Amino acid sequence: MTQTTAASLAGSYKWRLVLMLWLICFFNYADRQAIFSVFPLIEREMNLTPIQLGLLGSAFAWLYGLSAPAAGLIVDRVRRKTAILAGLHVWSIVCVATALSRNFRHLLFFRAAEGLGETFYYPASVSMISDYHGKATRSRALGLLVTSVYFGTVGGGFFAGLIGQHYGWRSSFVVFGSLGIVLGLLLQRSLREPARGAADRADLGAQSDAMPATLPARAAFRLVLGTSTALCLMGAFICANFVAVVLLSWMPKFLHDRFSMSLAMAGLSATIFAQLSSMTGAFAGGWLADMLRRRTTRGRMMVQAIGVFGGAPFVLLCGRTQSIGWVIVALSAWGFFKGLYDANIFASAFDVIPAEARGTAAGVMNCVGWLAGGGTAPIVIGIIAQRYSLGAAIAATSVVYVAAGLLLLTAMYCLVDRDVAGSHATVCR
Repeated sequence: MTQTTAASLAGSYKWRLVLMLWLICFFNYADRQAIFSVFPLIEREMNLTPIQLGLLGSAFAWLYGLSAPAAGLIVDRVRRKTAILAGLHVWSIVCVATALSRNFRHLLFFRAAEGLGETFYYPASVSMISDYHGKATRSRALGLLVTSVYFGTVGGGFFAGLIGQHYGWRSSFVVFGSLGIVLGLLLQRSLREPARGAADRADLGAQSDAMPATLPARAAFRLVLGTSTALCLMGAFICANFVAVVLLSWMPKFLHDRFSMSLAMAGLSATIFAQLSSMTGAFAGGWLADMLRRRTTRGRMMVQAIGVFGGAPFVLLCGRTQSIGWVIVALSAWGFFKGLYDANIFASAFDVIPAEARGTAAGVMNCVGWLAGGGTAPIVIGIIAQRYSLGAAIAATSVVYVAAGLLLLTAMYCLVDRDVAGSHATVCR
């Protein structure tokens, strides 16, 4: 390990890095959330059906998910700084270009293209953080990063609705996209590429300066897909992402329609209670998981299981209650439990996946999570809402959370010990 890397691992830069990636992730989620708060404006202007609105939500997820495995492989082979900043510029430019849309086909194209730009960011950022933060701080670092998801979702939801209400829905895309481009230019000199596997080698006391070998694509996929714990974590992520995308994409419209809220207030109410609670949950989940991980290999997944089992009844309440007060209670409680789960999505996977395949692992997880989870959720809920009601469709997703919990229990009690031992053997080679 070089002296520069050793100092970075021990010093403050590893936390400054998290802050810089936090700012990028804020715009990542603000850009993708903005469209949901202006659904009613787009619906009226372009005369769209609920299914078409659902397709706008799904288009992003489909291309994001389809391109994620390739993005993960690329991240394991190039400088992650380059992948992060290039992705930021691409999705920001596409966000600005969305304002040029004149019909449903244009919107569908730009939503899909934004997914392509954003797909490189998360595999690169979580891989980079894992090389600065070992098992003692990894959940806290990734939990802190994930709070940007909540702030970005709130900011995108509220300000897109506010700007759209006063200046038209196109203006919000110009504002968010332009700010993302400026941020990328400001961070160009500040991000520093770490040595791959540095934190894991420090944890194990490995003295070798050798970098992990670059795995061929087939070997990287075989390593990820051949790890049973990782497969269970992917299944749980599909379920959790399904529920999250349903609530984030349809809740603004649900509140606007059921409680006659303005666009800005519906966008704010649909996000702020859940996301601020999620931030608290992510901090708690990161701290608790790091503490439990020192005692048992099941530690991080224990926290995730508490998150999905605890959140299920509140997802049900969100869709069934007729009281705005109870909606706020349900969104807040659901958000806290969601934060417990979110803080450990990739930290749990990286316990069983060695450094040379972590970009690939994150890419594959994003692929299955967004295609099978996020990609299907908006359109499935649109179909159910058209036949029954939007509230009933939202409430039904609580069952999906229970399925996620069962997958986590399977990994905890049947698989993880063996897979963690295998990952350590790979690091020490």
